[in-house]
Amino acid sequence: MIKKGIKVRVLAGKDKKKEGEVIEIDRPNNRVKVQGINIVKKHVKTTKEKKGGIISKENFMHISNLAIISEKTKTKNKKTEAKK
Repeated sequence: MIKKGIKVRVLAGKDKKKEGEVIEIDRPNNRVKVQGINIVKKHVKTTKEKKGGIISKENFMHISNLAIISEKTKTKNKKTEAKK
């Protein structure tokens, strides 16, 4: 199960084979934001509080395009292999 803070590897898309940490999860739509992956340019309007312009930020990607590479899962896999 993918959780916030887990390290993942991208399996498909423009950032294939890159690794990053999960920042945010959108469970109803099965989508995840990964730090430094799937960067898009967003045009932001100027307000009283913020300066406008073009900002680069992470966008959501589908969970099926990710594989978990966290240390915890590697140890679990070794235990299950030993039982077989």
